[in-house]
Amino acid sequence: MNVITGTFPMLPGVSEAADLLTRQPTGDRVDPAAVLGRKGLRYKDRATTLGLATALLTLRDAELLGDDGEVDPATAVVISSNFGNLDTVCRVARTIADETTRGVSPMDTANASSNVIASEIAIRFGLRGPNLTLCNGPTSGLDAVRWASLLLRAERADRVLVLGAEPDNETVRSLTGRQRCLDGAAGMVLERVEAARERGARTRAGLVSCVRSSGVSECLELLGGNARTRPDLWLVPETDGESLPEWLLPGVARTDLSTTWGSASGALGVLQCVAAVGRFDSGTHGSVHAVAGSDADDASAGVVLESAGEYR
Repeated sequence: MNVITGTFPMLPGVSEAADLLTRQPTGDRVDPAAVLGRKGLRYKDRATTLGLATALLTLRDAELLGDDGEVDPATAVVISSNFGNLDTVCRVARTIADETTRGVSPMDTANASSNVIASEIAIRFGLRGPNLTLCNGPTSGLDAVRWASLLLRAERADRVLVLGAEPDNETVRSLTGRQRCLDGAAGMVLERVEAARERGARTRAGLVSCVRSSGVSECLELLGGNARTRPDLWLVPETDGESLPEWLLPGVARTDLSTTWGSASGALGVLQCVAAVGRFDSGTHGSVHAVAGSDADDASAGVVLESAGEYR
């Protein structure tokens, strides 16, 4: 069994996981430099600085940061971001098309790599475990949670920093056609229950199951077969305003985080998990089902999370 021992949502108007289900965003964007300081951020794109700040606060929440600012080097990193460096990639492509490769700024070269967020986090905190980036559409965030769980099961690491980050800018809006996108990140630390107990970590939730299927109905069926209790809350996939059928989990409360925080893309799944932990932190027991990817997408992914209880 794997457990969540640390979380942090880097979003405007939010100071802890419990706020995700109870607050509305403020008008100001979050400022990663207020967390990290400005040194070393000058040439990094927004998604990377959001990721670095969220990683710092998540690792701190999990009580994993040493006095030197580093973490157990065997810690793995799994990042989900579909549009993280899209503006940089488009800028580089335009420069090459309009001029030549010589016109590309050396400062943009590293930022044009799809795994820039994960690599920068690993460098900053001295993490030498497996390092993965997922950018495979709406299910990406929950797929990242699943990959983290697989790394733990394979004993490639004792704990994994899982993080979803997306920026809101004109390039992202132009590609997606959306006028309101999430601008922020969410992070969590997933670790083997034995490792958490060994270091005396505060267990926040248990990860019961991770599944992937061809659609929402099948996904919920698989989750129900693995869950020990009926969920108290269903964190639903983003559906572009279309309502999900009432016969899916009838009588269970539903919440679409994208209606509050904006279209979250690759960050949604991680944001859902952090919101579930916040619900448990506030004293609500039971279980939460989270699903990302609607029937209009190529797949759906889901997880079952339970309040800490027996995992402590």
